[in-house]
Amino acid sequence: NSGDSEKCLGITPRSRSQLRSYLVEAAWIAVRKDTEMQQYYRKHQGKNVKSIIIKVAHKMARRILSVIKTETPYQINRNLVPET
Repeated sequence: NSGDSEKCLGITPRSRSQLRSYLVEAAWIAVRKDTEMQQYYRKHQGKNVKSIIIKVAHKMARRILSVIKTETPYQINRNLVPET
């Protein structure tokens, strides 16, 4: 951390290996099912596929933490679905 900026370093190998593998597997599914994650994956295309999927898994981990903190259910494509 430096002043107002904060740098996220991704999922470190120090984390629990079982949880890391679950997040990576879930990231592969999310890339296929969630259009927002597909766009994020495509934005980073051209790089190493494994490092991109780690980025997707890290994004999912941040979303999971947000769901836990706010105690609201996760909604796929919340910003894309018009509210009624």
